[in-house]
Amino acid sequence: MLLKIEGLASHYGRIQALRGIALEVLEGELVALVGANGAGKTTLLRTISGVRPASAGTIWFAGEDITRAPPARRVRLGIAQAPEGRHVFGPLSVEDNLRLGGYTRPPREAGQSLVRVYEQFPALAERRTQPAGTLSGGQQQMLAIGRALMAKPRLLLLDEPSMGLAPVLVEEIFRTVQQLKEMGTTVLLVEQNAYAALAIAERGYVMETGRIVLADSGRALLENERVKAAYLGL
Repeated sequence: MLLKIEGLASHYGRIQALRGIALEVLEGELVALVGANGAGKTTLLRTISGVRPASAGTIWFAGEDITRAPPARRVRLGIAQAPEGRHVFGPLSVEDNLRLGGYTRPPREAGQSLVRVYEQFPALAERRTQPAGTLSGGQQQMLAIGRALMAKPRLLLLDEPSMGLAPVLVEEIFRTVQQLKEMGTTVLLVEQNAYAALAIAERGYVMETGRIVLADSGRALLENERVKAAYLGL
């Protein structure tokens, strides 16, 4: 068990965004989290990474209670997030963006990670001196994922990696996510493209109004009539 969440709640003022979340991710798994806009998926990822505080419940990572741990501590333990909307540092070069992702690693390890990211994303290597803000949407998404990988994460949190991308780029991003899983990276994937996410996930969770309402294998959720009607348009 790499990540275990029990009874997790989080609030924005008086508004409760997460309600009694229970979720598990095993080492080496690719787990998808799907649901409509406003269901609480992004809030859950932000609470796992420590950007949002938990108001109740417990987050365990590799056997350690990290519920109150600051975000930097969680990065050092092995949790990295590629946020929704990419949020690259536009004026900085591609390489500087990547190096910022490896700030917790010793210089030698960060250098090795940089080589691996360039091998994974050759387009970034070709544009390493280019300002990140001049990249295409797909290239910026690759950069956001690469920046997270620079931290050498045990758990990679991906928030809506296909958002705003052309269909051909969406396919490329999902191939990349599948490759990362095959290379041994544990991935928790939040994605509105429920079909694509569940098709590559070993297990999946469905969120509605801050709660987990369904949990099963990715294949079983694809065949679930409730999921088909609500999220797959079938």
